[in-house]
Amino acid sequence: MSGLEYLPGWATVPVAVLLVLGASIVLIGALGLLRLPTFYQRIHGPAITITLGAGCLLLASMLYFTVAKSRLVIHEIIIAVFLLMTAPVVSMMIMRAAVYRDLRARRHDAGATEGDVYVIPDEPDEGVPGQKD
Repeated sequence: MSGLEYLPGWATVPVAVLLVLGASIVLIGALGLLRLPTFYQRIHGPAITITLGAGCLLLASMLYFTVAKSRLVIHEIIIAVFLLMTAPVVSMMIMRAAVYRDLRARRHDAGATEGDVYVIPDEPDEGVPGQKD
């Protein structure tokens, strides 16, 4: 007995819609991770869709357990706050690490120099440890 048979119809529809919507958004992010060609394009799929897809799944869970237990269940809010605080920071740190790696390796074709934000100098700086002469 999962309790689904006792869930009223007015709660079943929004839970099902939120579950399908959240799963679809996460699937689109995963497909973006697989299909896009460069790292800098691939990072956007999961970085953006994780928060929205997970938010829909958490809302569905919160609604389901609130109706099933006949009391307000807000544990999912703590999870959502944690996700909203950490997901953008983790994505930004991964992107910065990739830019740093590409600049250190002097990879002109990696995408770190697109938009003229970062420039790879032609000659290595003197006195910088780890650079070859």
